[in-house]
Amino acid sequence: MCDYSLHHVASRPAKVGETLVSTTFPNSITRGFTSPDEPNVAVCLLPGTELGFEKNVECEFAYGMLSNKTVGANLARFRQVNLENPYLHHDALEFPNGETVLVTHLCQGQRATVLQLPAGVSGEADHHHPADEDAEPATAPTEEAGQRPPALAGAMASD
Repeated sequence: MCDYSLHHVASRPAKVGETLVSTTFPNSITRGFTSPDEPNVAVCLLPGTELGFEKNVECEFAYGMLSNKTVGANLARFRQVNLENPYLHHDALEFPNGETVLVTHLCQGQRATVLQLPAGVSGEADHHHPADEDAEPATAPTEEAGQRPPALAGAMASD
């Protein structure tokens, strides 16, 4: 993650086990994740990164003009969407029920822990590059065999 409108914000890669907070960055309407210790630095996620939120995730779709929506899940996998259009937000979270929500629609102040990075990434994610869009999660082989990744297995068991 580091969506197109966050290119002017300092950023760093995510690390397994760290706590992130959803936020709106200065001089931007785009929301993303930051560390509680570095509130002005965007924390970048790679597609396939798994997050565990403290509570069920809340989204704000009309920038405060309508009531918030609760997704009904606290586990999510980072994805990118709308890649064919460079002028739309790309960073999204996919939930066990199949719902996908843009990161920029997350309510501010929600805390999540980085549970797992994609395969081939040890400890921390690299900054996002277009080549990363095809990165497979570390658990892709077990998913192909009909099993769920460890972090999402319980939440997605009812599929």
